[in-house]
Amino acid sequence: MKISCIAIDDEPLAVKKISAYIQKTPFLELVAECRSAFEAMEIINNRAVQVIFIDINMPDLSGLEFVKSLTNKPYIVFTTAYSEYAVEGFLVDAADYLLKPITYSSFLKAANKVKNLIDLTASSQKESIRATASHLFVKSDYKLLRIELDDIKFIESQHEYIKVHLINSAPVVTQLSMKTIEEQLPPDRFMRVHRSFIVSLKKISVIERNRIVFDGKVYIPVSDQYKEKFQEYIDGNFV
Repeated sequence: MKISCIAIDDEPLAVKKISAYIQKTPFLELVAECRSAFEAMEIINNRAVQVIFIDINMPDLSGLEFVKSLTNKPYIVFTTAYSEYAVEGFLVDAADYLLKPITYSSFLKAANKVKNLIDLTASSQKESIRATASHLFVKSDYKLLRIELDDIKFIESQHEYIKVHLINSAPVVTQLSMKTIEEQLPPDRFMRVHRSFIVSLKKISVIERNRIVFDGKVYIPVSDQYKEKFQEYIDGNFV
């Protein structure tokens, strides 16, 4: 599966170059190219993005300010013409730093570095979860917990962790990615409806203004990326 990316730069030629590099790289997928951090916000709120290639020095909202504002932070690769920004970039846990003018070889080196980080994380996380047809075993607070699939209402992303919301007990927090747990859940019973939410389809009873409502107080948005698939489910099951 390809790694989803967006390119952000206020300079048209610069963002086109990074976009072209992404499209040229077999294991990367270009989700969008953006001319500002504000434009990227809308994309990130609606799409699952794994890597951001972003210019540091942009008007209105700099790349550094934008990255600091993110709660569920993807891997970050900063691009800039100013080498003095390198230290600042790594202070916000950037995966890598590219100095303009950017060659494809330097871009590919950074892309491979990010790929290795993603592969290592996925490998370690798979050791923290076990699944059967009826339940999951996940690590939480140094304990191995059994979670019945029938007890799950929805799953929420919280940066490097996920929170599994249950019917009759407190939520379980575990250090897993949404992608990792999504791969372990039966697709006929669970659906991702937003980059930050997976819902149990059997637990859906109220849908209001393109939002799923749980317990009359929790509103889960259905983002554009997942709207068509979710509507197909609704059309086939809500009569």
